[in-house]
Amino acid sequence: MKTILLSAITLAGWAGMAAANDFGPLLAPAQVQEATAPLILDIREEGFDKGHIEGAVSAPYSLFRGPASNPGELIPEDKLEATLRDLGVTYERPTLIVHQGKDDSDFGAAARVYWTLKSSGVSQIAILNGGMNAWRDAGLAVTTQATAPQPSDIDITFSDQWLATEEDVNAVVGGEKTATLVDARPPAFFEGKQAHPSADRPGTLPGAENVPHSVWFDGTPRIGDATNAKEIAARLGLNGQEEVVSFCNTGHWASTEWFALSELAGLPNVKLYPESVVGYSHNGGEMANVPGLMDNLLRQIRGVN
Repeated sequence: MKTILLSAITLAGWAGMAAANDFGPLLAPAQVQEATAPLILDIREEGFDKGHIEGAVSAPYSLFRGPASNPGELIPEDKLEATLRDLGVTYERPTLIVHQGKDDSDFGAAARVYWTLKSSGVSQIAILNGGMNAWRDAGLAVTTQATAPQPSDIDITFSDQWLATEEDVNAVVGGEKTATLVDARPPAFFEGKQAHPSADRPGTLPGAENVPHSVWFDGTPRIGDATNAKEIAARLGLNGQEEVVSFCNTGHWASTEWFALSELAGLPNVKLYPESVVGYSHNGGEMANVPGLMDNLLRQIRGVN
């Protein structure tokens, strides 16, 4: 277990490219203006009524998340299908995901929705890079007039192609399956010095390597492009020859890691463990970097999560 440091590794032997997506996976504001009538899902929890892109549908991130006790939990397929129908999602119409874009952490919401749509069979998907903040910074028009979604009849079958289940993770931890476990959280979480409020214990998955989600950004809320992602992945030694499982606390930051590695860098076998450490800790799985009893007591006294 370690925090991965970037080192020079050749791109030779690079395997796989991102699945074909003529519409995305990232669009700048100017590119959105050139797109032909995409369905725009504004996933912000607040601010939609104060200004949004014309034609956008309000689709709060919470629609795609589990309960407070386990936010990364998958939405049941029938409930997810009903939500996508209500929002007007179809297989034919490209879908643009718009988040606020306030920081690199906020990008995880858009990435998680992107992963959910792709796993539901939607192939033409894009994220507005930089979100609404980038749209406003570009001086583009917004409206406060709400758009009523046109319900669809989409019929989904949720794919496990990009999904790592608890059973999959247990098999990796137990040595029954080979995969690279990548912890997308900031180092304090990986080292067991900090924990999510809903986690039963601090720590990380045994054998995991720490690649903080922020590594994919340029110091702004905009994620780097495909060239940047390929270079970083290669320097990290992630070359597509082995399955990669991305996790974090609740599948939020890990979605950014999945997006960067799968959709931008083009690694062919990257999976998201949606429930991540919170869900894993609830089920009593073996963990590493768990602080001792005294450290836990001091953390509680000091009020540190």
